[in-house]
Amino acid sequence: MKYAARIAALALAAALSGCATTNNPNDPLEGFNRAMFSFNDGVDKVALKPVAQAYDTVVPGPVQTGIGNFFGNIGDLWSSINQLLQGRIEQGVSTFMRVAINTTFGLGGVLDVATEARLPREKSDFGQTLGKWGVGSGPYLVLPFFGPSTLRDTAGLPIDLYGDLWTYKRPIRWRNVGSVVRVIDRRAQLLDAGSLLEDAALDKYDFVRDAYLQRRQSQIDGSRSGGGDQRKEEAVKP
Repeated sequence: MKYAARIAALALAAALSGCATTNNPNDPLEGFNRAMFSFNDGVDKVALKPVAQAYDTVVPGPVQTGIGNFFGNIGDLWSSINQLLQGRIEQGVSTFMRVAINTTFGLGGVLDVATEARLPREKSDFGQTLGKWGVGSGPYLVLPFFGPSTLRDTAGLPIDLYGDLWTYKRPIRWRNVGSVVRVIDRRAQLLDAGSLLEDAALDKYDFVRDAYLQRRQSQIDGSRSGGGDQRKEEAVKP
């Protein structure tokens, strides 16, 4: 938690310092961002991606699905709170019902019964809530380990971490193990998308930046209208 807050503070300081400016109005810190992007990409290639590939090979598909569902169910509660904060009462209640149904009838969230009951998942975070409240996105930022962000989303990141129920899991050793599994499972889900990105993008940095900014703006616009597309890909996230 303290580490995440420090990362957010460093990113805010870097943005405000105006270092490594470019002519791109959405990316005035491109020099800094490219360095962080290269760092994250290196960590992914050396450590995270190989582990995710091994996980994808060894762990059966149904088990992977159950793990993804379990952590997705935990995240749904924070999404529900953010949707309510955004004034999207109907969506917030619907997402809360997802949590109640999956927790009760889905073995603690391992089974996604709610989707079968036509209650689809729509993720929402505090950065999106700030956007709904009229806070501008600010410059694009690439955070070490966390990946693509903006000044606004970076400011909301510590709140998102505090809002994550898994943060309070005890004993701590089980929380840490679960956090590692959660990251690996998430990365494994993006293996195919990552391969497509490698094949399609002439400049992977530009591609990820533009895709992230467009997706975030779409989410903000969706929250303002009370809608949003829960099926949007998250391949631009690490």
